[in-house]
Amino acid sequence: MIWLVGAGPMSVDYVKVLEAQEQDFIVLGRSESSAKLFEEKTGHEVVTGGIEQFLATKPEAPNAAIVSVGVEQLYFTTLSLLKFGVKSILVEKPGGVDAEQINALTELATSKKANVCIAYNRRFLASVSKAKELIEADGGVLSFNFEFTEWSHVIEKLDKDKLVLQNWLLGNSTHVIDMAFYLGGKPKELSSYRTNSLSWHESGAVFSGAGVTTEGALFNYNANWISAGRWSLEVLTKSGKYIFCPLETLSFQKRGEIAVSNITLDTELEKRFKPGLYNQVHAFINDDFDSLIAIKEHAENVKFYCDIAGYSLK
Repeated sequence: MIWLVGAGPMSVDYVKVLEAQEQDFIVLGRSESSAKLFEEKTGHEVVTGGIEQFLATKPEAPNAAIVSVGVEQLYFTTLSLLKFGVKSILVEKPGGVDAEQINALTELATSKKANVCIAYNRRFLASVSKAKELIEADGGVLSFNFEFTEWSHVIEKLDKDKLVLQNWLLGNSTHVIDMAFYLGGKPKELSSYRTNSLSWHESGAVFSGAGVTTEGALFNYNANWISAGRWSLEVLTKSGKYIFCPLETLSFQKRGEIAVSNITLDTELEKRFKPGLYNQVHAFINDDFDSLIAIKEHAENVKFYCDIAGYSLK
């Protein structure tokens, strides 16, 4: 049995995947209004009242739980599940609203000997899987660069918690940053620079930096939340450059050539489900941790994210 905690839009996508994989699950939500909308979209009932009220009934612990609530509730929900004794949890990125919450969950998961993974579904994109295979065959990564520009004119109009907005890079931009470090390698050294600010994101609005990975690959990044741009990633090997723009696509520029060619991908699952989600859930359910990121490793990466963003680690 799996507990799917949350009845928002992301949980709708999880239901499609869980049903396709013929998993037994129940959905736990809070409000009657969101539950009604969820049931209309999925045809699946929701146990309302919130996680604390549900746990107070002392149900039998599930085999696993998926936490798909708002960013501001990720920490508290996962904390409750760990204290209750749930041993296997997949929690939506970034696991908490800031470094303090993520570190606290990491410590508790370790003490409880629980397996907690952070759901970065872009690790499971067809483009990433194919590139990983090709890059390995080509001898590995020499260098990479990425952009995580956010559209501030859109974000500032969203109805989001102030703390979520103040930590937007951690809660949203890490989709592309995690993907970059997953393919390119984990930083060993990092130099980060920031300028400007936004009313809802005071730590910075224009970002640039560079570093070297533990495997010796060089990397650099940029993002300008005031100007124009979009998410992208380029990974360079001895044969050429692999380009992700948008991230769900993959193209290649061969060394010595100007032309860029598209690489054919098997995107059948991405046409049926939210890209990357089917394989992510399959890996989690089957204890396949090659591409999943454990919360302990994620907490180590959060140090780099905070350096890039200018956030406090406390």
